[in-house]
This record gives sequence, structure tokens and C-alpha cells, in this order.
Amino acid sequence: MVKVFLLLGGNMGDRLQMLQRAKETLEKEVGSLLKASSVYETAAWGKTDQPSFYNQVLFMETALSPQALLETVLGVEQALGRERLEKWGARLIDIDILFYDNQQVDQEHLKIPHPFIQERRFTLEPLCELDKDWVHPVFDKTLKTLLEECQDTLPVMLVEG
Repeated sequence: MVKVFLLLGGNMGDRLQMLQRAKETLEKEVGSLLKASSVYETAAWGKTDQPSFYNQVLFMETALSPQALLETVLGVEQALGRERLEKWGARLIDIDILFYDNQQVDQEHLKIPHPFIQERRFTLEPLCELDKDWVHPVFDKTLKTLLEECQDTLPVMLVEG
């Protein structure tokens, strides 16, 4: 069994309900939920002319390989109505694999750790809530340090704890 961090996000429909449905489905398909962060709201990152996002990080334990985890996550997104129309566009649900233990994966369609963790305050805030001392295997820095160094100035607001 390995420990994984997954980022859930969405900015369409009932955002809280969608995060809850994703969390419940991931528990059935991926493995045990060890901890879930609070839910945070932030303005869209990357493509900014869209509604704000709700985000939450899950800390889970799984027996799935990195590739099987990716396939499962994509299946959960699809089952919950995700349509991939444009990069960083509005979506019902998005699930990113942030960390897979301390392993590094560099494949065409799968990069672990997620390559933008250090650039996104909306990812670092909930990650730090769960484990600020987790060490990023590429940068060899704690999540707390990465958050302190983060250049992203978009406010991250607590919605539900």
C-alpha cells in the first residue's frame, strides 16, 4: 500500500456536492481515505475568465500502481460528468495526482509529483493543512517551505472545514 495525495477541484454546478461525490467514489475505487483537507475557494488559475473553484486535497492509501491510479481517476471524472473541452477550462470535477509516496514518474501522460504544485497556492494551502512537513521529492523542500516561497498571489479562502 502506498500513500497518495489527490487534489479535487471544480467550478461548475453544486461545487460542494461534486467534491463530496468525488470523495465518496474515490474511496470505493482507489482505497482508504486517511484524511481530507478543508474545502477552499480560489479564483481560476491559468484561464482566469471563469467562475472560482472549490478545491480539496485527499490523503489516501492505495494498492493501485501509478498508471492504474491515473486510469481510475480519469474514470471517476468521466463518471461524474467531466468533459475535457479546453485546457484549464471550466469543469464539474478535476482530480489531480499530486504525490504517490515519494516516487517520481515522468511519462507522457503522467507526471508525479504534479509539475505545478509549487506554483499553485490553491494546491499548497490544503496540502499544508494535511501535512506541512511532507517533503517534495524533486525539490527536497517541505510543503510549508514551498508555500512560503510560492509566487501565486491568488487568495485562497476557507469555505468549509
